[in-house]
Order: sequence, then structure tokens, then C-alpha cells
Amino acid sequence: MSQEDLQKFVESFLFKHEGVYFQRDLATPESIDAVGHFEIRESDVFLVTYPKSGTIWTQQILSLIFNEGHRSGTEAIKNADRAPWIEYNVYNMDYDKRPSPRLFSSHLPHYLMPRDMRNRKGKVIYVSRNPKDVLVSFYHFHKMMEKIGKAEDFETFFNMFISGLVFSGSWFDHIKGWYTHSEDYNILFLTYEDMKMDLRSAVLKICKFVEIELDEEAVNIVVEKATFRNMKRDPLANYTFLADDLLDHTKGDFVRKGIVGDWKNTLTVAQNEMFDKLYKEKMKDFPISFVWDLEQH
Repeated sequence: MSQEDLQKFVESFLFKHEGVYFQRDLATPESIDAVGHFEIRESDVFLVTYPKSGTIWTQQILSLIFNEGHRSGTEAIKNADRAPWIEYNVYNMDYDKRPSPRLFSSHLPHYLMPRDMRNRKGKVIYVSRNPKDVLVSFYHFHKMMEKIGKAEDFETFFNMFISGLVFSGSWFDHIKGWYTHSEDYNILFLTYEDMKMDLRSAVLKICKFVEIELDEEAVNIVVEKATFRNMKRDPLANYTFLADDLLDHTKGDFVRKGIVGDWKNTLTVAQNEMFDKLYKEKMKDFPISFVWDLEQH
């Protein structure tokens, strides 16, 4: 498929706004612009990621840290309701009426977030993941999404991804934009791979950043319930509750493998070489380094 045909295909189910692609059925240019005027509270916490970078996992960690009822199993509230998407208010929640501290999730680039945040108001936790694993995970997710066009094969999706022709746009632009403008925000950067290698340290870092003190027993419960294995089995966290018209659950699990280095099972040698070349070009001055394979770490 030529680049022009690829773009036409993508724009049949996504719309482009301010340089980023969004899902047609879940947002409009007006609803995205409205996010910029959203009134921020000092206690607000935003989990920001590029898709398939550990969003659902970190939602689980935050939900467990902030809500004793989730830790004790006494509250049956979905994480999607505890940390709803600021740009995709699919349940029409009145965010202004939510009690503080409010948790939100977002895939937005920095320049489309609420403007008040640029004065270091509220807190941002940005989780990044090595882009080869993001690419593979995104491909499997794409196959499940009912309301976006399906790439016929991995080669097609590979070309969409490296061209930024996927919802949320370019991985490279997203992470570089947030990192370059990090001084404007009260922000904590974490990587998916660090969380995999030492979940307890990540939980403690988040607790310190959001200024919540948990005793040792509570920290142990958070770490245990937030392991990828347990999170995948938790119906409040694993998004099995999403309606069939949004997600085709017969095509796989929303929360899939959660491993580091899975890209090696999918990318061809040629694709891997092309990706490495592109990564070197676009990320040559970028200070965050990624773990590409835990077996070699």
C-alpha cells in the first residue's frame, strides 16, 4: 500500500486534529479542544502514556494506592471509572463533580492537555515503553478494536506505526514532546521496563510523588495486586467489561502478555533494521534509554 493509500485508509476511521489522530466515534475536534480549558485542581493526578505503554497496569497501581477499598476488595469500582480518560469521556461523567483527589488517564500530547497544567498545577505520571514492544502490542490491540479499520497484516501496521498513522499519532513525537516540555509540568517519568524489573520501587516512587504514605503492609498489598499476572485476572482492571461493539474479545485479551522483548517474535530482520535506523535518526539526542530485552539485561 502506498503512503497516500495508507493515509486514506487511516482517515476512513480516524480524524486528524492538531497533528494527532483520534477515533471518530469517541471524540470530535471540539471535545479535544475543550480539554485545554478543563479546570485543574492542585490534587489532580494525570497518568499519561502513548497507547500500549503500560496504561492499564499503572491505572491499577494508582487505583490501589489511592483507594483502600480497592486494596481490601470492598469496593467493586472499575479502574476505568477511577481514572477515566480526559479526552474520551465515553461514560459522560461530570468530571467537575468528582471528589478530590481526582485521577485521570490520557494519551494526549502535552500541548493538548489542560492549559493550567503548564504552570506545574496538578501532577503528571508519564510511563514510556520501548517502542518495538509498543508496536507489536498496538498491532494486536488494533485487531481487537471494532470501530477502527483493521490493518490487513503486520507489514501494513508496521508502516502505519512508523509513519504516525495510528490513533495518538507518532510515538516519537509523543515522548519527545512530553520530555522536552517537562519543566512546564510537575511530572514523574517512569518506564515500563523499570516497573517490570522492580515493581516495588516503582510503587514507592509513585507514592512519594503523589504524597501518599502507605504502611508496609499496604505497600505489600499494592505490589501483590499490581503484578501483571494478578492485574490481568482482575475484572475491575483488565477491561473485559468493555462492550463487544468496542472490542472484539474473541480476537484476544485487552491485557495480553506484558513482557519485555516480545517484538523479537514478530519483527522481521528487515523491519528491525529499518526501525533501528529510524530510532537512531529521531532519538539521537534523547536522554532516556530503553531496555529492549530483559533476557539480555
